[in-house]
Amino acid sequence: MSPAAIAVPVKANQTTKVPTGQLSGAFLDLAPIDYGLEAEKEGKDGVAPAKYPHYLPTWPNVKWAPLEPFHHCDPGLDTDPSYPELLATGVKSLDLTPSIGTEIQGIQLSKLTPAGKDQLSRFVAERKVVVFRDQDLADLPIGDAVNFVRYFGRPHLHPLSGAPKGHPEVHLVHKAAGDKTAEQFFKTKISSVLWHTDVSYERQPPGTTFLMMLDGPSSGGDTLYVNTAEAYNRLSEGFKERLHGLKALHSGFDQASAHLRKGGIIRREPIMSEHPVVRTHPVTGEKSLYVNPQFTRSIVGYKQEESDALLKFLYDHIAYGSDFQMRARWEEKTVVVWDNRVTLHSALLDWKAGARRHLARIAAQAEAPFETPYVG
Repeated sequence: MSPAAIAVPVKANQTTKVPTGQLSGAFLDLAPIDYGLEAEKEGKDGVAPAKYPHYLPTWPNVKWAPLEPFHHCDPGLDTDPSYPELLATGVKSLDLTPSIGTEIQGIQLSKLTPAGKDQLSRFVAERKVVVFRDQDLADLPIGDAVNFVRYFGRPHLHPLSGAPKGHPEVHLVHKAAGDKTAEQFFKTKISSVLWHTDVSYERQPPGTTFLMMLDGPSSGGDTLYVNTAEAYNRLSEGFKERLHGLKALHSGFDQASAHLRKGGIIRREPIMSEHPVVRTHPVTGEKSLYVNPQFTRSIVGYKQEESDALLKFLYDHIAYGSDFQMRARWEEKTVVVWDNRVTLHSALLDWKAGARRHLARIAAQAEAPFETPYVG
């Protein structure tokens, strides 16, 4: 099942071959929540059936070509910042923290007009994470849910994870009933927190992202989010200026290597990409830190010790920033929408052993990360 070697980019338009056995196994230690290769055991040992069986993962053994570049125009540009449809009369809006996170009640995402979707895109960019309860997206045909997200950008096709049959645009976050991941993980680790932004190794990583709860434990399995624009703002002017112009290498190879070791299938060969350490949002103009410990490997042009020291500082700054973080609590029919360009997040592996946790993510790819000049 596993190829003997994977092509590793060295410079633009150049690759080299590295045996998969020599790829770093670090991701095995970093990733407490993998892509759920275990199958459900419905009807056995009193296990209740999945509430959304058509959303259970499949792993077709197919090969995909590299993702092609495309022009992305964010729908949040030039929309009405008063949000007349998204925050219409009767809609309740509650900020979960001052800097990040809002819960909106009284609106059905699937019923938004194009103008309402434009407003949603901008509102999510402003508030970073928006929580919606009592949504019907999961009850629609899967293709309709995918097409809803397509409005915000090209749906990302994950190269590794399971997807519902016939719908590779849906990335499934799935732990089967009876799963023993936590039991095994905490034999060697003390925390499951792993801050990341999704698939940042892609040339055009996701922007507006939708994650919907299908089935989950009565408590636990929350998701942490951090505002990386505010993390940037907290830095001194001198430090901000020094970060501008730096690029970091983001790699999908450790993730692919760990997946192969667990018996998974790679549908698209992993890549590495260089992205600016400070990224500019095309809608808000905000600058944010764009590094994460899951996929960022080094600062381009720095020696290893220099790179490690700078990245550790940035990771610690982000992780300890409780005053610009939030926690999203999951319940049935919850949909959380966030902007991967200005946030990091981490799932929590803290729910009762053996409970099923089943969510579906559809992520709209955005523009290639870019930087605008530092202005003190």
